[in-house]
Amino acid sequence: MTSEELDIAFKNAVKSINEHTEPFPADVLLRLYAYYKRATNDADSPTGSKPLISAFKTNALFQTRGLTCDEAKKLYIEAVTQYFLYRK
Repeated sequence: MTSEELDIAFKNAVKSINEHTEPFPADVLLRLYAYYKRATNDADSPTGSKPLISAFKTNALFQTRGLTCDEAKKLYIEAVTQYFLYRK
């Protein structure tokens, strides 16, 4: 897959998640959050008014600390594909 194809597939996966109206399991959301942050080079420390949620987000980012942007995009796409595949 070329870099351009990967970008298109990633954007389509993000779009499918954003358009989905049913709630996601927390573990799926955290994984997608961390992959997205790594894929977009936006891995700043999470902020918010709920310390527990921030701690879970920080842990998810920590677990993905060695990923490149392209690796994170691929893993995001795979996670989205698996989620929608196993929901059926």
